[in-house]
Amino acid sequence: MNQRFRPLLVLGRVSNLPTVWSNCLAGWWLGGGGNYSKLPFLLLGVSLLYTGGMFLNDAFDEEFDRLRRPERPIPSGKISAALVWRCGFGLLASGIFLLLVCGQLAAAAAVLLAIFIVLYDFTHKFFTASPWLMGACRFWVYVIAGATGTDGLNGLAVYSGAALALYVVGLSCVARRESTRGRIPLWPLLLLTTPVILALAINAGPFRLPALWISFVLGLWVVRYARLIILGGETNAAWIVSNLLAGIVLVDWLAVAPQLRPWLSALVFLLLFALTKWIQKFVPAT
Repeated sequence: MNQRFRPLLVLGRVSNLPTVWSNCLAGWWLGGGGNYSKLPFLLLGVSLLYTGGMFLNDAFDEEFDRLRRPERPIPSGKISAALVWRCGFGLLASGIFLLLVCGQLAAAAAVLLAIFIVLYDFTHKFFTASPWLMGACRFWVYVIAGATGTDGLNGLAVYSGAALALYVVGLSCVARRESTRGRIPLWPLLLLTTPVILALAINAGPFRLPALWISFVLGLWVVRYARLIILGGETNAAWIVSNLLAGIVLVDWLAVAPQLRPWLSALVFLLLFALTKWIQKFVPAT
């Protein structure tokens, strides 16, 4: 990997971008799909918002990272804080601009997403409820994507986005322990089950079987890492969080699979899941 560009990849947490794309595709499919000419703007616009938010996350955390994570790009001197600030806000503005193509509702939700991103980046080190802001960010992605589809934003996209948001709140609570010592609390693990509960509640008849077996896949993935928290002792929070982040793709798969052809949903979301895990080998997810 070119060492000149590696700091940018680390700042942008690009290993998580496939989870952003899966959010976009899930919300878009739940909104009826179609509008194919808008899909590239959706994917690129939300990707720019995510990357800009990650840049600003490091910019706001500069002093903290100098004390706790000196290997990060800014405190290590690999890139200047001033440049990171400019790039961060520039990426947010560019993302909003691209999402104007997706319609008024999508653009308005993009502005709200940008606001929540900045609020999270500014408060997450001292505001104990900041994981809820992070969850809201993923919720707004579903709103943007659902509004881009042919049918527009609907209840299924909203409910699925809310379930994903609660899952993200759960893993974000675990992530807060990444830079500190101590036992990870157990209550966030309940939030990780929200997508499964929603899927089993709303899918009936012919939709029940796909929901059941994908719930089983997601459940196994979550339990594999949640058990390390339940058992207590020393845990590698960063490793657990990285794998739970990859699980976001499985949450999106569960949201849309009952409505799609099995081969299509499996192909798209398992490829994105594998891509997430592969990029994590080269670029840390947190």
